[in-house]
Amino acid sequence: MINKFWITAITVGLLASVFAAGWQLGQSDRQLVRNAHAAGGTVNKPTGAAPDRYVYYPGTEELAKDEIRLFACGTGLPAARRDQAATCWLVELGNGDKFLFDIGTGSMVNVAALMIPYDFLTKVFLSHLHTDHWGDLSTLWAGGWTAGRTGPLEIWGPSGATPEMGTKYAIEHFLKAYNWDMQTRNFKLNPAPGKITVHEFDYKGENQVVYQKNGVTIRSWPAIHAGDGPISYALEWEGMKIVIGGDTFPNKWYIKYAKNADVAIHETFLTPDSLVHWYGQSPGQALGVGTQIHTSPPAFGKVMSTIKPRHAIGYHFFNEEGTRWGIYDGVRSIYGGPLSLAADNMVWNITKEKIVERMAISPDQAWSVTGPTKPPAPPTSGVADPLSNIMKAGRWKPAEDAQRSLVDTFKKEYDMK
Repeated sequence: MINKFWITAITVGLLASVFAAGWQLGQSDRQLVRNAHAAGGTVNKPTGAAPDRYVYYPGTEELAKDEIRLFACGTGLPAARRDQAATCWLVELGNGDKFLFDIGTGSMVNVAALMIPYDFLTKVFLSHLHTDHWGDLSTLWAGGWTAGRTGPLEIWGPSGATPEMGTKYAIEHFLKAYNWDMQTRNFKLNPAPGKITVHEFDYKGENQVVYQKNGVTIRSWPAIHAGDGPISYALEWEGMKIVIGGDTFPNKWYIKYAKNADVAIHETFLTPDSLVHWYGQSPGQALGVGTQIHTSPPAFGKVMSTIKPRHAIGYHFFNEEGTRWGIYDGVRSIYGGPLSLAADNMVWNITKEKIVERMAISPDQAWSVTGPTKPPAPPTSGVADPLSNIMKAGRWKPAEDAQRSLVDTFKKEYDMK
């Protein structure tokens, strides 16, 4: 029951990680409880501050040169839920690089709350093209464009069995679907941040290098999920390895290439009973989805007991009292190593010496933060005005007169003609 309480508390964000105190398997339950209930370290005087942070406040901690910070920005399912967005992982490195792995529906709310300048959030790696893994690309694309990004997005993703099932096709038609949005912004905003560069690679490649720059290597290998195309990723940097599984049934490639991972992320799906009781699926559908299209908790446990990562993270389920214990028991029936059952806004700091798990505490009303690059000016020529003269003739002059002082003052302040 001690272990169950610990996992419950972490997944709902009630207390800090036991890893903050260097917990290792095999310590006594008494030591585990003491670490889990740590309340900020020793306070030496009545007016003093607790020395240890058991939550992460975005923008307040600079990474060490050899440190990785991993955020769970989305850990849920395709159906919308306020407390859990769909899949999204953010990796920050001590060299300054930042990478988004998947950007599922709703996840940009959590990404934006981290208040990272959008100029630093330009690299997105997609595991596959289900909406719960790329459905919030529109929010990153348009939201970042309007809030300070100065250059294009870059998208990496797998090919498909046919060209129209691949990432390149998806992004090209994404831009076509949002053509009105793009054309109407191009005239008043600089068009450059509205562009997307696509890097499509062969989904069948085994442990292939898909990105290599600034000391960072990202590899991919095939995943088994729904149809041809999905893949898993491994990010390697400074002798450390983070594996992002995407959606997949346990497969020989993950077992082979996820070994020696510092952190291994792999889905552990709702049990078939939960899919019937909570998610509205028929028994036949629940059994197929929960044990063939996705990874069941015992199968997740078998994967992790085989590859033996420093730390395992299970995700891709709605994490609540009615669901987590069936998942927890299924995993623990086979795997006894370090484990997180992920919820949104969990954060892990990773070094070669230790892995520290906490919850991120971020504001609901976060503003975007300006980066070091000056925002580009609107175009002065070459972009057609999408508003016709017929529409312009409908402008109401009293409103222009009412705001004249505001406009004149603003222009003077910013030296505008």
